[in-house]
Amino acid sequence: MTEIERHAYDVVVIGAGGAGLRAAIEARLQGKKTAVISKSLFGKAHTVMAEGGAAAAMGNVNPNDNWQVHFRDTMRGGKFLNNWRMAELHAKEAPDRVWELEHWGALFDRTKDGKISQRNFGGHEYPRLAHVGDRTGLELIRTAQQKIVALQQEDHREHGDYDARLKVWAETTVTRLLKDGDRICGAFAYVRETGRFVVFEAPAVVLATGGIGKAFKVTSNSWEYTGDGHSLAMLAGATLLNMEFVQFHPTGMVWPPSVKGLLVTESVRGDRGVLKNSDGKRFMFEYIPEVFKSQYATSEEEGDRWYDDPDNNKRPPELLPRDEVARAINSEVKAGRGSPHGGVFLTVVDRMPGGAAEIVKRLPSMHHQFKELADVDITKEAMEVGPTCHYVMGGVEVDPDTAAALVPGLFAAGEVAGGMHGSNRLGGNSLTDLLVFGRRAGLGASEYVDALAERPPVSAEVVEAAEREAMAPFERKGGENPYTVHAELQQMMNDLVGIIRKEEELAQAIEGLEKFRERVANVSVEPVAVNDGRGYHPGWHLALDLRNMLLVSEAIAKAALERQESRGGHTRDDYPVMSPEWRKVNLVCRLTGDGSAPRVELRRQPMEPMRDDLIGLFETDELKKYLTDGELPGAGGPVAEEAAGGAETAEEAAGDAGARPDAGEAGDGGQAAAPKGGATAAGAVEAGGEDNEEGDR
Repeated sequence: MTEIERHAYDVVVIGAGGAGLRAAIEARLQGKKTAVISKSLFGKAHTVMAEGGAAAAMGNVNPNDNWQVHFRDTMRGGKFLNNWRMAELHAKEAPDRVWELEHWGALFDRTKDGKISQRNFGGHEYPRLAHVGDRTGLELIRTAQQKIVALQQEDHREHGDYDARLKVWAETTVTRLLKDGDRICGAFAYVRETGRFVVFEAPAVVLATGGIGKAFKVTSNSWEYTGDGHSLAMLAGATLLNMEFVQFHPTGMVWPPSVKGLLVTESVRGDRGVLKNSDGKRFMFEYIPEVFKSQYATSEEEGDRWYDDPDNNKRPPELLPRDEVARAINSEVKAGRGSPHGGVFLTVVDRMPGGAAEIVKRLPSMHHQFKELADVDITKEAMEVGPTCHYVMGGVEVDPDTAAALVPGLFAAGEVAGGMHGSNRLGGNSLTDLLVFGRRAGLGASEYVDALAERPPVSAEVVEAAEREAMAPFERKGGENPYTVHAELQQMMNDLVGIIRKEEELAQAIEGLEKFRERVANVSVEPVAVNDGRGYHPGWHLALDLRNMLLVSEAIAKAALERQESRGGHTRDDYPVMSPEWRKVNLVCRLTGDGSAPRVELRRQPMEPMRDDLIGLFETDELKKYLTDGELPGAGGPVAEEAAGGAETAEEAAGDAGARPDAGEAGDGGQAAAPKGGATAAGAVEAGGEDNEEGDR
C-alpha cells in the first residue's frame, strides 16, 4: 500500500465553480473548517464560460419584473417538470445573491442611472440578466475567488495560517466518497501533478462538480465535465433525477473543426441577432410551439420593434427557450437548408443602432472568439452555428431547502443537482442557481455538522478499497487504450442518444453500453517516468473518468427510453407530443447489483403537487397546456394523482410491455397516454414499492 496523506475538515466541497465557491464561502462563514477540491487549476472552472448573464428579477430595466414573473418563466421553460420549491427559492433569492456579488466587488455593467444593467434572454419575459459584457461567468469566479482570498487573509491575521479554516486543493480529483455505515465520512482523491493519494476526512461533502458533457462528442463543456459528481453520488447510494433531460445549446460553433461545439452566447440573440437558413430566411417564425404562440411575434417587423418597445410588442422567436431553438435548427439542417458546414447562420450585421462599434462593445468575447479562431468578423459576416451538448437538467435528487441528498452528510448544488430546471433550463438561470443553492448547500452542510453527536470515523477498509480501485488500470496488462474507448463512447452517445431520439436507437445504445462496461473494466495504462509512475498521467486520469461517463451515459439512455413523450431537452421522434400524464412522473436512477460492476436501475416517482398560491400565478388556459384535468384548480379531485399505479416490476412487465393499452404508438400521434402500470422498455420500477424513497423532496 502506498503512502496516503490524510486531512480532517468539517466540510469538503468538491468543485470550484460558482456553486462550489459559494458553498465553501458559506461553510467558512458558518465557522466550519472547509476544503475546496478543484479538478483543474483554481479559477479555471467551467463557470467562466458563462457569457450571457445572471438572471435575477431586480427590475432595473423594466420595473414590472418581480420574483413571481421569474418563477413563471422558469416553470414554463422547464415545461412544469421543475421542482417548484427550488424554482420558488431561486426566483426569490436571486436578486440578493447578485447584490451580494456586487458588495464583494463584482463590476457589473450599469444602466444610465447607475443600476446594474439587465439584458433580454430567451424565455425571460423582461430584461433580467445582470451582465459584465459577455464575460459574466468570469467575473463571478473572479469575485468569488477574491472573497475566498479575503477570508484566508482574515484567517492568517487571526491564526497565522492562510489555510487555517479554508484551503483550496487545485488539480485534485475525487474518485470515491467514503462512508461509515450509511453516512458520509470523507472522500478519496489523487493530486493530478504527482499522483499521490489524499484522504479527506469530513462528515459533510458538497458536490458541485458540474455536468456530463464529455460523454458526448460535440459539447461546449470543458474537459472536467465527465459526470464525476453524478457518478460519485450514485456510488455512495444517492439517487439521480430525470437524467434524460440534456440541453443542447442551439448555437455552438460548427466551423472550424478545432472549435466545433464552442459556445456562442445567447446574448447575441438577445442583442438583436437573428437566425437565417441558407435561403436567407428568418426561419424561427415557422417553429413557434402552440404553448408559446401568445407570447412571441409572428412577423419580423413586430419582433424587431420589441427590442425598443417591449411593452407593446411580442418578442422575436429567436428568443424562444433553448430546446425549441435547437430543434428548429436541427430541422432546417435536416431539410437541406443548413449552412455549408452543417449549421445555420446567426448574424448581427447591421442589426445594432451603433453599427460595428456597438457590436464590439456589447459582444467583445464573441467578436474576439470568431476573429481569432475562425477568422470571421461578426461585424461584417454571419456566424455558422448549430446545437452542441451544453447542460444536463438531471442530477442528484436533493432537498430544495438544504440541498441535502438522500445519503446523510451528502449535499449537491449547481448543475450536478437535479430538479431546479425541470426539462429545460432557461439561459441565465444557471449562474443564479449556482449562487442560491451553493449558499444553501454550504449552510445545510454546516447545520448538519453542528447537529452531529460525533464525527464518523474513516476505516482502513474503505480507504484500501478506494486505493485498489484507483490503481487498477496499472495492474491490468494488455488492456484497451482509454482514449479509444472514450472516443467511441462519445460517438455512440452523439449518434444514438443525441438531440433527436427514437426507441430502436436508444435500445441499441443501452445494448452498446453493456459492451462498453466490459471495455471500461479492461482499460489499462503504463506507468510514466516520474512519481511512482503516476505523476501527471492523463491516460490514467481518463481511465478513472471513464467509469463516471459510463454510469451517467447509462442513466441518460435508460431514462430517455423510458419517457415516452417529447418535453424540453428530451425529444422522441416516435413520441413527438408532450403528455400531461408524463409531466406527473419523475424518473429516478440509482445503482444496484455488484458493487464492482453496478448497473443503473430506474423507477418512477410521482411529482409533488404545487402549492395553491404558486399555481394561482398562472392562468387556467395556460395550465391546461401542461396539466391533466384532475390537476387544474377547482377540478375537485386530487391535485396530483399517483403517477404510476401498482408495483409491477420490470421483470413482471417484460412479457406484455408491447401490449399495454397505455403504452402509446407512433402511429397515433406518438403520445404516450398514461404511464400507469409496470415498466416500459427501459425497465423502470414503479414508485410505491418497498424501494420507494420519500417522493420528490
